[in-house]
Amino acid sequence: MGLAWQQGPLSAQPEGRFLVPDPLPPRLLFAERLRRRMRVRFGGEWIADSDEVVLLHEPARYPVAYFPLAAIAGGVLEPTDRVTEHHDLGPTGWYTVHGGDQVAPRAAWRFTDLPDHASDLRDRVAFAWRPMDAFYEEDERIVGHAADPYHRIDVRRTSRRLVVRDGDRVVADTKRPLALYESGFAPRWYVPRNDVDPDALHPVEGQTFCPYKGLASYYDIGDRKRAAWSYREAWPEVRLIDGLVSFEPDLIEVLLDGKRLALEPGQTVVPHGVDRGLDPAEILKST
Repeated sequence: MGLAWQQGPLSAQPEGRFLVPDPLPPRLLFAERLRRRMRVRFGGEWIADSDEVVLLHEPARYPVAYFPLAAIAGGVLEPTDRVTEHHDLGPTGWYTVHGGDQVAPRAAWRFTDLPDHASDLRDRVAFAWRPMDAFYEEDERIVGHAADPYHRIDVRRTSRRLVVRDGDRVVADTKRPLALYESGFAPRWYVPRNDVDPDALHPVEGQTFCPYKGLASYYDIGDRKRAAWSYREAWPEVRLIDGLVSFEPDLIEVLLDGKRLALEPGQTVVPHGVDRGLDPAEILKST
């Protein structure tokens, strides 16, 4: 989730609501100091390095990191003739980015005539995620998009009974599933492999990437395409679900304590924007 993405409180379709008498504006932007050292690498060189990064949250976007101009190495930014108009923040000037012997056209931008209320972003530049070699917090690489301080995942053990059926066939039956609670999403339920019929899962090509959990592999179940998935090498923060299997309740019958689950609103993740990060091939290449 995050503050302004998915079903966050400043998103277009929040799960909750502010208890105020008057409706809020349809679009609320929020800027804050990241309070972490962040660096950008391109062309084998460090092109930006700052512990004064400002993170911008805006509806339907991942958070975007804005670096002070003074934190960007000389010769990195080449102004272009491209100017676009941001819905709330006005004209946006674009740059070609240089690093080592590499060049990335239109890979950075700056708001050039900000309203007074958005002065936190004045004289700051953001870099498009995908063209850069990598982004780092201290010496740790971060992938996908700027780390969102409001995104949280909790994994809880439970003794509730979870049963998965494909018609008359029992695909999974467990009294020890793990519940994964992720900001902005309804719970997801993960089943130990020993409680899943291995013959029911048919691996398929193609993975997806989650910046908070890792690479997901998918399975067909009978005629139900990509009805299950598993993080075979889950990130350390969610190591408890490593190798376990989860099932999509709108594609296959999933019963929790006898009650059938349904896909809840806001569960579908939609890629968007130049801040959208790496695809699975890029992740595999970087590891």
